[in-house]
Amino acid sequence: MEPTGGAGHHGIFLHSHHRLHSSALVRLLQHWMPVAPGRARREVDVGEEISQWLSTVDAVTLSRALRAMEESAPPASADGQWADVCDQLNALVVAARADLAAVVQGRVAAGRLPRARADNTPLDPPDPVADADFAPHSARYLAAQKQIEARLTALRAQVRSQLAVALPPLRPLAELDAVMEQVMAGREQRLWATLAGHLERRMAWRRERHDHTLAAAGCADDPVRWKQAGGWLHAFERDLQALLQAEIEVRLEPVLGLLEAAQSNDRKRSE
Repeated sequence: MEPTGGAGHHGIFLHSHHRLHSSALVRLLQHWMPVAPGRARREVDVGEEISQWLSTVDAVTLSRALRAMEESAPPASADGQWADVCDQLNALVVAARADLAAVVQGRVAAGRLPRARADNTPLDPPDPVADADFAPHSARYLAAQKQIEARLTALRAQVRSQLAVALPPLRPLAELDAVMEQVMAGREQRLWATLAGHLERRMAWRRERHDHTLAAAGCADDPVRWKQAGGWLHAFERDLQALLQAEIEVRLEPVLGLLEAAQSNDRKRSE
């Protein structure tokens, strides 16, 4: 059976709004939002704010790309390659996820171990009081975002390239994805830039809750315990990792959409 045409590819992008609105990123930020007394949290708030990205010019550009894709005649398919290409694309995504897991966990890159002192004395342990300031966490988050963007931008281009070369019927979809990436780039960058602010407010909330608990119990504070299990900095570290992971999942959506298209066409060919 022949692969689906432009209409099927168009459908992938029609679902992008729903996928973003129901994503882990939106759910996480919604959970973090404070609720004013007497006012229920509206799940639509964050999702609608994030998804209002397309300007009139962008919509026209995208519409033209869709029309050109749907009017182009699909080239002859390369028999026997679909399953192999799908396996290769899956392997690329798995490798990218493994790389990004290290970024989320803040592991030191290979070959860049911390320097020891010249006299070989042990390095001082991290100062929990210094970690109570948001600045180092902000720097880490922004650095992680740059690594995530670089890795997934390269992955997306690689997936498009393999689809266009190995599976000619999906070449129009790869071309459309390139247009989508260009159209959405500016708004996506503004979205990612707002996440550090959400994280800073989350850190302030964790510290305020910690101080309130101590005051209510009449206990003295012990900064050494902040980063231990149950401590507020330990909980904030989990928040930071959760936000990075949720961002990764949203950034991966276009790649997963391309992979989904290849797998769907493979299944249709075998029916």
